Amino acid sequence: MNFTGKYQLQSQENFEAFMKAAGLPDDIIQKGKDIKSVSEIVQNGKHFKLTITTGTKVMQNEFTIGEECELETMTGEKVKTVVNMEGDNKLVANIKGMKSVTELNGDTIISIITLGDIVFKRVSKRI
Repeated sequence: MNFTGKYQLQSQENFEAFMKAAGLPDDIIQKGKDIKSVSEIVQNGKHFKLTITTGTKVMQNEFTIGEECELETMTGEKVKTVVNMEGDNKLVANIKGMKSVTELNGDTIISIITLGDIVFKRVSKRI
């Protein structure tokens, strides 16, 4: 299954609690909570390029499945990790104590990031 496409955020759960736990300041959390971010994914075999645009903030990450890479987190910190694929539609990574699972189902991407006992869920649809 190919992830390539543009996806717009439709809904999210536990945004504020998760961002606070991740270390984002309250003013940034308040600005970001109602913005419908757009994610653009370009997949070429096992190589992925991800661009997330939230208002004026643009975050870009690139990785190859199974190889160590450096990813930028929502706080702007760069961390080394390995992104793996489970099945043909699920990307899994452990980033600084957070587990990230991104699953593609048809035209819907569901991302679940767990930090301690906080589960942050985002649902985006292809546009």
